[in-house]
Amino acid sequence: MIISLEELRYKEVISITDGSRYGYIGDVTFDLEDGKIRELVVPGPRRFFGLFGRKESYVFRWERITQFGAQTVLVGGEPELRRVVSERKHW
Repeated sequence: MIISLEELRYKEVISITDGSRYGYIGDVTFDLEDGKIRELVVPGPRRFFGLFGRKESYVFRWERITQFGAQTVLVGGEPELRRVVSERKHW
């Protein structure tokens, strides 16, 4: 299966252990030395209608991903909660 990063953004992450729906993939982290994906990042829920930003993001290590489907990504275990700060500059 070949998939682009753009297509990954439209896949919902669901836990196989308890059926939790975490949301859609927002970012992917790579290891540039070996070219492998290390983590999938799902943005956390918005705080108070988005006025106060977002809560911590859900980070899933590549080892926890069990299956890619047509519309979903199935993961095992609990995600790591992390404040993900983007270094992207807005022009």
